[in-house]
Amino acid sequence: MSYLMKGFKCHSPVMCKVAGGLFKAYTLKNILRINEQQFKISRASSQLSSEKADSYSYIIVGAGSAGCVLANRLTEDPLSTVLLLEAGPKDTLLGSKRLLWKIHMPAALTYNLCDEKYNWYYHTTPQRHMDHRVMYWPRGRVWGGSSSLNAMVYIRGHAEDYNRWSREGALGWDYEHCLPYFKKAQTHELGPDQYRGGNGPLHVSRGKTNHPLHQAFLEAAQQAGYPFTDDMNGYQQEGFGWMDMTIHEGQRWSTASAYLRPAISRPNFSVAEKTLVTKILFQGTKCIGVEYVKNGQRKKVFANKEVILSGGAINSPQLLMLSGIGNTDDLKKLGIPVVCHLPGVGQNLQDHLEVYVQQKCTKPITLYSAQKPLNMVRIGLKWLWKFAGDGATAHLESGGFIRSEPGVPHPDIQFHFLPSQVIDHGRVASTMEAYQVHVGPMRSTSVGWLKLKSTDPNDHPIIEPNYLSTERDIWEFRQCVKLTREIFAQKAFEKFRGPEIQPGNHVQSDKEIDAFIRQKADSAYHPSCTCKMGQPSDSTAVVDPQTKVIGVENLRVVDASIMPSVVTGNLNAPTIMIAEKAADIIKGLPSLQEKNVPVYKPKTLETQR
Repeated sequence: MSYLMKGFKCHSPVMCKVAGGLFKAYTLKNILRINEQQFKISRASSQLSSEKADSYSYIIVGAGSAGCVLANRLTEDPLSTVLLLEAGPKDTLLGSKRLLWKIHMPAALTYNLCDEKYNWYYHTTPQRHMDHRVMYWPRGRVWGGSSSLNAMVYIRGHAEDYNRWSREGALGWDYEHCLPYFKKAQTHELGPDQYRGGNGPLHVSRGKTNHPLHQAFLEAAQQAGYPFTDDMNGYQQEGFGWMDMTIHEGQRWSTASAYLRPAISRPNFSVAEKTLVTKILFQGTKCIGVEYVKNGQRKKVFANKEVILSGGAINSPQLLMLSGIGNTDDLKKLGIPVVCHLPGVGQNLQDHLEVYVQQKCTKPITLYSAQKPLNMVRIGLKWLWKFAGDGATAHLESGGFIRSEPGVPHPDIQFHFLPSQVIDHGRVASTMEAYQVHVGPMRSTSVGWLKLKSTDPNDHPIIEPNYLSTERDIWEFRQCVKLTREIFAQKAFEKFRGPEIQPGNHVQSDKEIDAFIRQKADSAYHPSCTCKMGQPSDSTAVVDPQTKVIGVENLRVVDASIMPSVVTGNLNAPTIMIAEKAADIIKGLPSLQEKNVPVYKPKTLETQR
């Protein structure tokens, strides 16, 4: 997503040097302000403690959205020792967030979406239902994982997503057992209520720009007949309103900021970065530790209690298969000794696909001018000085959820509105004054898979999302375009509306819309469900409702891969909830529960809105 701080590399070398010089001059001052304690913590957390034996109560693989949560919660018990292993680097430089402004400045998010340093930089197979396009899948490889790369949108999904999980075999994961963990994680700036948390580590805020195009979008949606919702994470998801964001005091509030840093000085906690776990170690079917590579050296470390995989929907199934857990036939073809035949590993891959509908803006009020080099320097310096201004937001401040047709019980289409133009994931600079909506179906019926390419842990797996492989998905995308155009045609946009850029007025028939979708739809970066949670009797399940890997001992998976099915919305908030709930399960605590919390239902399903 291309916002304000889209790379200086897109502009002149002179401006690059001027901007870089100003940033360096300012940020150098902040190095000197780092106190001695921060240096101590930084040094201690960057390497495995030599004073400890190579054995811990728990080993967590992946310091991402789930792993940071688990590390914090499990080290609350001073008798439990925890080792957290992360393949990527830290999210700070010399202990400073300002020095890594590319991560922590909300408006700078495209830098790392387009950079391999903090990003696994995955690609899919050519998609046969999408003109054989290879799709780009960024995933976080840094402290905080994808919560250090994402657009900071905090969406929980719909209550019925979790009730569906329970019906799909994830008993104890219905809404009344999940809502308390969303709340436990959260501190919402608007204060606690029946749905929001008030004292959790994860700070959630609303946008502050009050941009006239956001106002126009919300007004246009209501003119089109949709309701306004004051909290799409609360009583009523359906409708349009202001987005919640994981931004705190003008900074990205990743799980590294929320959970990892507050725990890092605990004596029972060790964390290692730039450490690639290559294999899970077993004695028979009992998991005893992991093998990893750090600084070119291969080492082993052992767990007295459990190993917990939190690598995400691609890395966790990949590591399971590399370690002999997966489909026996596939493992044997690669010569991998089979520890447990679990055919569901890597299957059931689900993602959200989205498309941008773009309109030219007749007034110079979009983010286009903010992306000029001098303006970027000004915005950047204000953020560095005060964590304020246009650098302190990701600008996805409004959005909504609607139903695609009558009879659909709860929303299945999501909108993110942006007062700017995005081209190629933000890898190409905006070319004009424009606004757009990101829109896509939430519960696609197309399901994919991933498999090992080789036995080399450094080789990315084969990723086959199988996008647009059903007629239902194609129809839903047509609806996405038609319903968006209807909103953009409302009176609220009259004073801003220029020609349609994308799809363009020449795209009108269903056949033309379908061709546009095949050419332009892209991943919303929500891969999930590849280590599906379910009952042991379900041959496609990988973990049970206690998050334990079926068929082996002392091994769990806790991340977005264990979702039985993808939720209605962005995945970061649900992944954090999963980890909060799993932490209580691992500790042996009874699940939190809140019964009979009201959830909005449409008065009638006979109409679409």
